[in-house]
Amino acid sequence: MIRSMTAFGRSLVKEETREIGVEIRSVNGRYLDCSIRLPRSLNYLEEKVRQAVGGAVTRGKVDISITVERKGADTMQVEIDEDLTRAYIEALCDLRDRYGLADDISVMRVASGEGILRMVRREEEPEDIWEGIRVALDEALSGYTAMREAEGRKTETDIRSKLAEVEACAVRIGELSHEDTVGYRARLEARLRAILRDQKIEPDEGRILTECAIFADRIAVDEELARLRSHFSAFDAICRAEEPSGRKLDFLLQEMNRETNTIGSKAGNAAIAHLVVEMKAALEKIREQVQNIE
Repeated sequence: MIRSMTAFGRSLVKEETREIGVEIRSVNGRYLDCSIRLPRSLNYLEEKVRQAVGGAVTRGKVDISITVERKGADTMQVEIDEDLTRAYIEALCDLRDRYGLADDISVMRVASGEGILRMVRREEEPEDIWEGIRVALDEALSGYTAMREAEGRKTETDIRSKLAEVEACAVRIGELSHEDTVGYRARLEARLRAILRDQKIEPDEGRILTECAIFADRIAVDEELARLRSHFSAFDAICRAEEPSGRKLDFLLQEMNRETNTIGSKAGNAAIAHLVVEMKAALEKIREQVQNIE
């Protein structure tokens, strides 16, 4: 299956005490380059996020942004600053004794002291936090993967259309090459016989046939066309496979270009040369599309 390396996925999971948002976006890349942004207090979860993403993506520059917003009163708790409270009470007692003041030190008076009580966020269990992030991450990855596959199907349709053009050109080249080879052999034999006749040399039929066959073989492209047909079949098989196909398709296109260039170098026929140019143009367009395939 062909999957695009360019895609986007988003999810927002709302729980009783928090909202977790995940955004995933990616562009082309030769290797997997994963950038993860987490709240600073949750940086210890980066490796888990990386492993989860690595199971779904093998290539591309992937940016992942995770936000965690806590909400609700039960996320906060009141703490007493023990040292400050002790010092504050001792100071009040000293003030009372030193100046003979009425003893009205109470809980409310002490609690009203600045910094005695403070609101702090209740710590969560790491596994609980990760479970919420994992759910949001799976949801974002699901949408992200669906987009990659949808883009991949469009890309595959376009690639197959262009590859069909290449195959049609190859078939036509095969027909022209056969005609050209037969005609070239006949013309070469006639020319050799004419030269020998002008020089009053008795022709060696075996040698003439051998030389004609050798020269005709030099312009024949049967082997190149056979390898191209094999590459077309391999291309189709790779597109249908489940594993990532971008690297294999890129390598196969290099081989197709090599065979096409060889055909072009052998061609002495203007029509074949024109078809070779069309094939190379189509293969280049396919190569550009393959750069976006995982």
